[in-house]
Amino acid sequence: MNAQQKGFDFDAVRKPAGAPYQSHSETSRAAAEAIASKAGTIRRVILDFLVGLGDHGATDEEIQTGLVMGANTQRPRRVELVRAGLVVDSGKTRPTLSGKAAVVWVAVGKGGAV
Repeated sequence: MNAQQKGFDFDAVRKPAGAPYQSHSETSRAAAEAIASKAGTIRRVILDFLVGLGDHGATDEEIQTGLVMGANTQRPRRVELVRAGLVVDSGKTRPTLSGKAAVVWVAVGKGGAV
């Protein structure tokens, strides 16, 4: 874990509900409220997973499979880690199960360009 990761508050809230949501959608807000108390822990789990993979990194689909986590739980937390500067696009892609190219994400300092 680098100094930037040590100083990051994984439980910091960005919106009143503690997790981002679509303001026009009651179901999105309800989902954000339901996950608010767990969001910091999930961010930490995702970051630890990527740190463990080093410069090999993982696509969103690989993170979801590796952590047995739904896309609607994993992806928003990974986006938050990117916004916090703890996870970056490696510049590489790998195919998804459907054969489409997907970004390979890495933890900063583990193949990241920071």
